[in-house]
Amino acid sequence: MNLKLSHDQEKIQGDIKITGSKSESNRLLILQALYPNISIENLSNSDDTQVLQKALNSSEETIDIHHAGTAMRFLTAYFASRKDRKTILTGSQRMQERPIQLLVEALNRMGADIIYPNEIGYPPLDISGKALTTNSVKLKANISSQYISALMLIGASLPEGLEIELEGEITSTPYILMTLEIMKLAGIKGEFKNKKIMIPPVSEVDEKNIAVESDWSSASYFYSIAAIAEGTSLKLSNFRKDSRQGDSSLAEIYKKFGVETSHEGNSIFLRSSGTKLPKYLKEDLRNSPDIAQTIAVTCLAKGIGCKLTGLHTLKIKETDRLEALKNEIEKFGGEVEISEDSLTLHPLKEWNSEDVLVKTYNDHRMAMAFAPLALKRSFQVEDAMVVSKSYPDFWEDLKKIGFNTVKTA
Repeated sequence: MNLKLSHDQEKIQGDIKITGSKSESNRLLILQALYPNISIENLSNSDDTQVLQKALNSSEETIDIHHAGTAMRFLTAYFASRKDRKTILTGSQRMQERPIQLLVEALNRMGADIIYPNEIGYPPLDISGKALTTNSVKLKANISSQYISALMLIGASLPEGLEIELEGEITSTPYILMTLEIMKLAGIKGEFKNKKIMIPPVSEVDEKNIAVESDWSSASYFYSIAAIAEGTSLKLSNFRKDSRQGDSSLAEIYKKFGVETSHEGNSIFLRSSGTKLPKYLKEDLRNSPDIAQTIAVTCLAKGIGCKLTGLHTLKIKETDRLEALKNEIEKFGGEVEISEDSLTLHPLKEWNSEDVLVKTYNDHRMAMAFAPLALKRSFQVEDAMVVSKSYPDFWEDLKKIGFNTVKTA
C-alpha cells in the first residue's frame, strides 16, 4: 500500500503513547524463555517482537523469522544452547544476504554445532542444540551489538557463566549496557569493564514483573516533527529520564534543532524553542546508528548540511541504509555523499518540484524517517505498512497530530 502524505496545520499538538521498545522487549523475551519466572508488561507490538515470541513458543524444526534481524541473532545463540533442540533458522531473501558468520564462529568455538546449508556465513542455519561448556569467547568489538548481546543473554544459563572479551574499538557500548541493565532487572548481575563482559551462572531467578520502556527510536520521528514545525507541543509516553536505550541521546542532539525535552512523570514533552540553527551539523552516531536516517531527513527539511559518522553497521540492515538515504534524499533535490561509514548532506538549494515517491526498500525506518517531510511538501511513500516491523500504529499516530494520509495504491 502506498500513501500520499501532507500536512496543512500551522501548529502541532498531541499526546502519543508509543509502543514498548523493540530492543528491550526482544531481550526480555529471550530471558523469559530461559527463566520462566519473568513476566513482561508493555511488550512491543512490533512485527519483530511478535516473530520472536512465536519462534520461542514453536516446536517446529524450521523457524522463519522473515525480516527480523534481532530475532535471527538472538535465536541463533538461544537455539544453539538448547540441548537436543534441532532447528533450521531461516528468513527472508534479504535476511539470507545479511552476514552472521562472526556470531556463528563464536558460538561454534563455545562448543555449538551450527552449519550453513547454503552459503557460508549467511542464513539459513542448521543448528543442533548442545550444552555449551566453554565459558569464554573473544569477539571483535566493532561488530553489531546484537551479536554481543545474543551471547550475553544466554551467558547466565551456561554451567560456568560466560566471559566475553572484546577486541579493538568498541562501537556499541550503550546497547551492551542496556543488555546488562535488563539482565540485572531479571536478577542476573553481569559486569563490563576493561573490554571484558562477565556473566555469572544463574540457574533460576525470583519471580519478576518487568515493564518495558517505550521505544526511543520511534520517538525520533516526533523529534523530527518538532524540529521541522514551529510551535510544536507534543507529549510522548512512557519514557524514563534515566533511560537504558542508546537512542535517548536524541534529546541532546535535537537541542541543536531547537527542540527542548522536559520530563514529567513517565512522559516526555517536546517543545519547539526557536533556537538558532547551526549551518552545519556533525554527529558521531556509532552508539545510536538507528537515528541516522531521521537526523539526515531533519537536516534536509531545515536546509542545513550535516556529516554523520559511525554508520558502518547501516550497510547490513534491512537494506543498505546509506545507499537508500542517498537515493531518496536526492529525489527531493538534496545532494548526498556516502562512504563505508558516513553520510554527508549538503545544504538544500532548491526543492525538486516533481512528485516524489519514496521507496522504502523493506525498511521500516525509511518510511518513518521521511514522513515528517510532509510538513514541507506532499509526497508518496511506497509500501507504507512496512512500519509494522517496529511501530504498527505509526500512521494512525501521525493522523492524531494533523497529518493527512491518503491511499494511492
